[in-house]
Amino acid sequence: MPELRKPYLLYLGDSTHPTDAKTACGLRDWCPDDVIGEWSLPQATVSVGLPRLSPADAAARGAGSLVIGIASVGGRVPDSWLPDLDAAIASGLDIVSGMHTRLTSFPSLLAAAQRHGVRLMDVRHSDATFPAGTGNKRTGMRVATVGTDCALGKKYTALSLTNALRARGAKATFRATGQTGIMIAGQGIAIDAVVADFIAGAAELLSPDNAPDHWDVIEGQGSLFHPAYAGVTLGLLHGSQPDCIVLCHDPSRLTIEYRPNHPIPPLADAVAQYLTAARVTNRNVRLAGVSINSSTLSDEEWRTYAECVSTELGVPVCDPMRGGLDAIAASVLGQGH
Repeated sequence: MPELRKPYLLYLGDSTHPTDAKTACGLRDWCPDDVIGEWSLPQATVSVGLPRLSPADAAARGAGSLVIGIASVGGRVPDSWLPDLDAAIASGLDIVSGMHTRLTSFPSLLAAAQRHGVRLMDVRHSDATFPAGTGNKRTGMRVATVGTDCALGKKYTALSLTNALRARGAKATFRATGQTGIMIAGQGIAIDAVVADFIAGAAELLSPDNAPDHWDVIEGQGSLFHPAYAGVTLGLLHGSQPDCIVLCHDPSRLTIEYRPNHPIPPLADAVAQYLTAARVTNRNVRLAGVSINSSTLSDEEWRTYAECVSTELGVPVCDPMRGGLDAIAASVLGQGH
């Protein structure tokens, strides 16, 4: 992927749902020095707490790109955003998008970009071709984050776990599989944009042979329990061949987000289904821990909940934003619980 021009102005469009802004939140939290402010349409109700700057103001302060910080269901760029994107282009900013809709599919944006000498960067899309998965064992070790739902912390968990493993002296690399992770890491494969037959093969390429003591920390996508996105989850799991999985969960969710008729299974059932699926390509896979998005719990509620889940499943239970993942890193490395 060509190098992105920094710093970024984050664009929130007309978003009214906080979880739609997970790209903006990820960039704010994991590369704050690369983010200069935010901009949105007047009807937007979502903010990530950054200074509000117009594209012209951001460009005057040295911004290099306007990054679409929304990852909405379906990944569509609506026509209502085009005036703001045009204004950013006219201000000399590249436009960076991780949406399914390609920026290059809009003739007006293409013409404006050519006129002002800026780039339209569709990081979710690649011209690369991928093979089918082989299922062959690769050298090195792998841990994958998996979830009971979408947008609940798989990326944050993978990034935090990478840091925790390194803090314990382990060799560890974060492997990005989504648009936000790619913007943070500078490389990766947007797995949900790969043709279904080649998802496992792309995951194998993402995490190639490595030193025997090296850990690839693979960012999860979707959920086995999501009626729309389970397919990409399964392909990524098979191609990743994880030695360990870390289950990610938000206890405030009883059903799949936006899908009230699809209940989230009990955690023990979720673990069992993930391990069964992962054993297709790695029979020795194990659960290393549970990562919880505990933002809706008080301190006392969090302690009680974590102890209960840890007792039930026999693994450490952590929140990457509330104490870190050192205990899960220790579990991944086989250093006890």
